[in-house]
Amino acid sequence: MDGKQAVAVFGGGCFWCTEAVFERLKGVISVQPGYAGGQTEQPTYESICSGSTGHAEVIRIEFDPAQIAYQDLLTVFFSTHDPTTRNRQGNDVGTQYRSIILTTDEGQKRDAEAFIGELSAQAEPPRRIVTQVEPLGTFYEAEDYHHEYYRRNENQPYCQFVIAPKMEKLASRFAAILKN
Repeated sequence: MDGKQAVAVFGGGCFWCTEAVFERLKGVISVQPGYAGGQTEQPTYESICSGSTGHAEVIRIEFDPAQIAYQDLLTVFFSTHDPTTRNRQGNDVGTQYRSIILTTDEGQKRDAEAFIGELSAQAEPPRRIVTQVEPLGTFYEAEDYHHEYYRRNENQPYCQFVIAPKMEKLASRFAAILKN
């Protein structure tokens, strides 16, 4: 690692799922679940679930761009959730589960918008990508019990039926960029 770190923030449904996916990638230093994209200060899990705070469940990824490119993170992000469903991922429904990229600079914004444009152009049949791209405001770290949820609760039914299949897809599709 060259010591240079960057940050990416993605919301692709339940943060238990997205955290489990991204913490397995080479070059990812840390993944924190949290809340962003809303207007309420110091939101809690209970308050964001009400739909009244405007926040999405997101993950904050610290990564080493010398080991994994932002473009690779975008590829994994769009491959592990459905960016065409508004405010929903599977059985998780509500604005807190929306598909969102919160950018930290103009380069990330350009890259994300270009990536979405390419996905939209390649879709057969054409499907509209509803992923929002917005500048990152304040990131609020989620409560401790949300951290490393999948790793600590792999035998829970939600983890087995929702997260485990994502892990299998990740392993088969992205083996070259997974940590050992």
